[in-house]
Amino acid sequence: MPLDPTAEHLLAAVQASPRAVAAHDKAAWVGLFADDAAVHDPVGSRAHVGRDAIARFYDTFIGPNSIAFRVDRDLVAGQTVVRDLHIETTMSTGATVTVPMHLRYDLVDTGAGWRIVRLAAHWEFAVMIARLLRTGVPGLLAGAKLGPQLVANLGVSGAMGMMRALRSVGGPGKRAARHLFDAAAVTDIGRVRALLGEHAVLELPAGNPISVEEFTNRARTIRWDKMIAAGRTVSASVRLGESHGVAFVEFAANSPRIVSVTIFLDANL
Repeated sequence: MPLDPTAEHLLAAVQASPRAVAAHDKAAWVGLFADDAAVHDPVGSRAHVGRDAIARFYDTFIGPNSIAFRVDRDLVAGQTVVRDLHIETTMSTGATVTVPMHLRYDLVDTGAGWRIVRLAAHWEFAVMIARLLRTGVPGLLAGAKLGPQLVANLGVSGAMGMMRALRSVGGPGKRAARHLFDAAAVTDIGRVRALLGEHAVLELPAGNPISVEEFTNRARTIRWDKMIAAGRTVSASVRLGESHGVAFVEFAANSPRIVSVTIFLDANL
């Protein structure tokens, strides 16, 4: 299905990111963001807000490394682009780590072109660390270099803010998301309701709020893989009938209850 002109412009703005990263063009990459943009990378860590902070993020995590984006699909809804992908990072020490990821870009038309106002990178920090250490000496050396880089570029508080990503809804959140999808797949409205908070918002597809009954009916063919827990969110690559997509399941701050489910699809049901 051909994209509308706005979707094409949104995708073009997002696709400029890996090009700038591959070229190690810091100015071009930072220039993709709005002045007050926020980068949540990974989700659960402290956000980098504003272009100065985003530039320091680049210096810490992008500039010293070679990064390749392996994109499976792009999804567009409203002014949001979601990428289902893996990112392969080769550190300066030679250690290479491939991490499964879902990226969400929220964009705004500034009048001078589309700019990213929020980037949310859903990947598991602990998994990345484990994979890095399994590369042996190159991974250990990369870890030893990253600590001083974090403090030098982000300060002690920024380094501690990064460590927040080690806390997430984790296994319990993934189990709850699986239970939700299982219940929807067999149209068990009661089980779906039991997992949801009182005022949970369900969007299927993204931007289309629906009732629990309609959600359960529409999601009855759901299949999923590549489930990621980052911060208070579980994301998953999904398939509903012939449509592929990404689901984001958000949890309450102090509760195992689900407060929202948003599913981005490559075609509306």
